[in-house]
Amino acid sequence: MSVPDPTSPPENLRSGSLYRRLNSLALPIMAANLLQMLYNLADAFFLGRLGAAAVSAPAISFNLIFFVVVFGMAFSAAGTTLIAQSKGKGDQHKIDFYLGQMVSVGMSLAVAAAVLGVVLARPILLLLQVPADAFAYTHQYLSIVYAGIPLMFIAFLLQGAMQGIGDSITPLIIKGLTVVLNVILDPLLIYGLWFFPRLEVAGAALATVISQGVASLAALYILLRGRHGMQIHLRNLRPRLQAVRLILRIAVPSSIGQGISALGFTVLQGVVNGLGTAVVAAFGIGGRIIGLFNMPAIGYSRATAAMVGQSLGMRRKDQAWRVVRLSVLTVLAFISIGMTLTFFFGNSFIRFFVDDPEVIEVGATMFRIVSVSVIPFTLFTVIMGAFEGGGDTKPVMYLHVLRLWGIRVPLALALINLAGIGALGIWWSMFTSNVVTAAIGFAMLSRGSWLHKLDPDEV
Repeated sequence: MSVPDPTSPPENLRSGSLYRRLNSLALPIMAANLLQMLYNLADAFFLGRLGAAAVSAPAISFNLIFFVVVFGMAFSAAGTTLIAQSKGKGDQHKIDFYLGQMVSVGMSLAVAAAVLGVVLARPILLLLQVPADAFAYTHQYLSIVYAGIPLMFIAFLLQGAMQGIGDSITPLIIKGLTVVLNVILDPLLIYGLWFFPRLEVAGAALATVISQGVASLAALYILLRGRHGMQIHLRNLRPRLQAVRLILRIAVPSSIGQGISALGFTVLQGVVNGLGTAVVAAFGIGGRIIGLFNMPAIGYSRATAAMVGQSLGMRRKDQAWRVVRLSVLTVLAFISIGMTLTFFFGNSFIRFFVDDPEVIEVGATMFRIVSVSVIPFTLFTVIMGAFEGGGDTKPVMYLHVLRLWGIRVPLALALINLAGIGALGIWWSMFTSNVVTAAIGFAMLSRGSWLHKLDPDEV
């Protein structure tokens, strides 16, 4: 697969196969997400040999780290939107300008988040009542990863910028470099191989930060050279009030929605924890399997955001609609096959991970209820790219909050505590929240407000 020429004039967006260009952008994003899964598994694999307390450190830290990461992801999405629309207009000056603005604004927030994270890591863990045997490990891991947040943000921002001009191959290559480096550094720093010190859990965190640092430096080097359709200029690093307001207008609703959603999942996990080990195991394994099948939706959602942004920058609303329809139909094929398999053979999927009969039975029941609802919600994941590409992120925020806090969490509590149906309450709350959120999302999409949210002249 060749790298598309990001310097090509916007007229080229009107020629050739729209579907071919959509796939060429989405498939590398899917591959990068798969690499991210391997990246996340590396720490758990190597730390597992040190015992339960060590391997629990990344698990306990996950939601605390993700709560910060969603802000980086939101600013990355804002960068994709603004750079894609500038690309659609054929305005090279604005492409470089928004790249510089994203870097300066994003880094300012990242440094502030890193300082707060390091300072507050211990009080937060005390508040969460982390077990004593895992506390020191978790504090080490969380503090080091928080200190590396600026490097993580840089990687997110530059990845979003490259996707905005239609280049998802370069971020894939950088992600591959990151994963390989992390897998090499993990055993060296965790176990103290060769001349490296034995750092155990701190080594895993340090390997993550170093890998992110190398990825960030690689992306910065590429963009400073200016050979990929955009270039970082010092003059564009000075924040401009109007640009900052526009960036925040797009990024803040998305980050709030995802942050509140992440908090909702944390609360829901607490509810699940009270239903017994078998339910916890089935819920965790089932979530990973559904997440794997949802990977095409994430790739096509990001590709949709970029191509919708470019189309709207060209004032081609008809093309923006075509992009959304093609993405939805493609992902519908993927997810229908996947969820049909989980519906009929859910017990086999669970058995692949665990041989406990009770967990297998609970997991099979979960899939028979939830699988059908995953199809419309996965399609909703795709159309979120349309809202983001149009800079209309408030509907996404409202729907994220509605899904977890308006429907899933209260319904689960009601079905468990009032109806007394146990784990079935979790599964039916998932089903209901997925279907209702997707239905409202498609209704909002059909209104077309995302087509008019940003005036190309304003960008």
